[in-house]
Amino acid sequence: MPPTKASAAPAPALTRPATMADVAARVGVSKMTVSRALNRGASSDRVTSEALRQRILQACEEMGYVIDQTARTFSSKRSGFVAVLIPSLNNSNFSETAQGITAAVEARGLQVLLGYTDYRVETEERLLRAMLARRPEGVILTGGSHTPAARAMLQAAGVPVVETWDLPATPIEHTVGFSNAEAAAAMVRHLHGKGYRRIAFIGGTSNRDTRGADRQRGYANAIRELGLPDGRVISFGQPPISMAQGGEAVAQLIRQWPDVDAVICVSDLSAFGALMECQRRGWEVPGRIAIAGFGDFEVARACHPRITTVAVDCVGIGKAAGELLLRVIDGAREGHRPPAETVLIPFRIEQRESS
Repeated sequence: MPPTKASAAPAPALTRPATMADVAARVGVSKMTVSRALNRGASSDRVTSEALRQRILQACEEMGYVIDQTARTFSSKRSGFVAVLIPSLNNSNFSETAQGITAAVEARGLQVLLGYTDYRVETEERLLRAMLARRPEGVILTGGSHTPAARAMLQAAGVPVVETWDLPATPIEHTVGFSNAEAAAAMVRHLHGKGYRRIAFIGGTSNRDTRGADRQRGYANAIRELGLPDGRVISFGQPPISMAQGGEAVAQLIRQWPDVDAVICVSDLSAFGALMECQRRGWEVPGRIAIAGFGDFEVARACHPRITTVAVDCVGIGKAAGELLLRVIDGAREGHRPPAETVLIPFRIEQRESS
């Protein structure tokens, strides 16, 4: 007997979003009373009793009502959010920076709208165009490399801009960061002080990661200053550099320069991949080759041997950027624009067993 075809269930009726008028009708008050109850300002407390306000909030929750901020944004010129762009989602440094920004601005009632650029300035430009159309109260960027169109949009937007994780030569406005080149040079000098003389560098094949390119430049400058053999650079993989790419790069490095005694990797993820490849091949770390990273990721602190690295306060960068942005926003609300400010974030060399 052929199977019978089940009758189709009736399609659910489409419902429109709940409005403020719907909430007012449910509670039996005017739209103005609902608006005042949802506004936490001092004046609303005088007009709306707390008991009535709680009834209105309960109705909003039951009906799934969400305040439409569009009209409020145009009338108050306050959107209630800041735009934040980071280059990578698999890099704990940037997620921690976003955490620090969020902690700073949420304490003042602002929300973070987060964008992911994949280290591409063209993607950053597209995201900025979309975000600026929604009138953020400020913008926080990662790095100081942007397209001309992005710079023009930011300079014309009339909102404070903070660039992080870098010290750009021509900042748009405010900066919170450090010199990636100097940090990498400091690692070269540290390894030299430990007795290493044939020091190499593992980075990416693309300058999309401008901070990685700065680290390579700092490495090269320090090598020349110390009179060490130069040119020992392996460029492998597109940013963000992965653990697997670090493993392949260190194997290529040893094939090309068998006498190398230390390597600085552009990030701790790359360094961890290099460490694992050395262990698979039976190359002792640091006996055969010392390995250093950049960023002080959790994996660098948890692996064996633990990885020597450049440590930066990632959450601190975010908090400093968020607090700076708030100071500028406050100044603008009071009718003045504070001058451009640069906040230097310290870094340190974290010596561990890998070197």
